[in-house]
Amino acid sequence: MRIDHAGIATHDASATAALYADLFDVELAHEETFEGMSVVFLAFENGYFELLEPQEGGTIARYLERNGPGIHHLAIETDDASGALERAREMGIECIDEQPRPGAWGHEVAFLHPRDTGGVLLEFVEH
Repeated sequence: MRIDHAGIATHDASATAALYADLFDVELAHEETFEGMSVVFLAFENGYFELLEPQEGGTIARYLERNGPGIHHLAIETDDASGALERAREMGIECIDEQPRPGAWGHEVAFLHPRDTGGVLLEFVEH
């Protein structure tokens, strides 16, 4: 496994992407809209920043209302998201997703509850 990306909640993904692209001299890698949010990925040499902007309410809108902009989650790349979920369950970690589901770029994703992972929302991303 390796770190895939940091998900960052923002009110304006395009403006934040432009700021970070200039600040870090990185390129836009991918954009899409799904599940009530727009996502913009910026490519670093060793992973991505995923900028999350709410479009129609949903989880990112609720997160921004409670916490304001900032790091929303950390994503770990795996070649077996189902197996990673099973291992987490065996360890007594609450899984938000019972099984992997479609995420950005068509990858399968699954989240672990932050109350069992040191306060960090963790995402498994199957490539």
